[in-house]
Amino acid sequence: MTDLTVVLDFDGLFLDTEWCEYRTVADVFVAHGTELSLDLWLTFIGTTDHPHWADVLEEQLGRAIDRPEWVPARRLAAVECARGLDLLPGVVPLLDQFDEAGVRYGVASSSPADWVGLHLGERGLLDRMATVVTGDEVHRTKPDPALYRLACERLGADPATAVAVEDSVHGVTAAKAAGMLAVAVPSSLTRSMDFSHADLQVPSCEDLDVARLASLVAGLGG
Repeated sequence: MTDLTVVLDFDGLFLDTEWCEYRTVADVFVAHGTELSLDLWLTFIGTTDHPHWADVLEEQLGRAIDRPEWVPARRLAAVECARGLDLLPGVVPLLDQFDEAGVRYGVASSSPADWVGLHLGERGLLDRMATVVTGDEVHRTKPDPALYRLACERLGADPATAVAVEDSVHGVTAAKAAGMLAVAVPSSLTRSMDFSHADLQVPSCEDLDVARLASLVAGLGG
């Protein structure tokens, strides 16, 4: 049994859903004869505090689009894309380690509950989480610390001794603002971003284990 508490992001950490989101929105832009800037999209990852993609598209086009048609169709395309994804390397073995060591863990995601719950549930992971905190439960999502503060509260954890595992810069910022330690595991879209504010950066969840995270909390480094 350990006193370690871990709060995990969802998108880009469990599944490479960030790519699905970008690709399906970019396809709508192409269908309207324009392109979605990847550099702009990278600033959206990990937060909902940004313009809706339809607003960006309409601004580029200088006219309105048929939102009742395109918005739900794009959302469905993203869901189907995500359903076809495999869990990212190391995720399940890490959760297995947490269970064996008595680590308290849960999810804190800026995405809505229906999205997170669907994809965790279909992979048999939802019931393993001690808590799942989503963007529709707080007034502001990451980089605001509200999600992580709520997760720690529900887990009965002191943020100072809890670790967040994140794939986005906004997520790491949120965790640090909540007073937590933050481990960055960049996704396919965020690998080029600056994670220097993280306490530890690793290429994959395969590079994490209970001992390494506990050492980080103990101040022994990564």
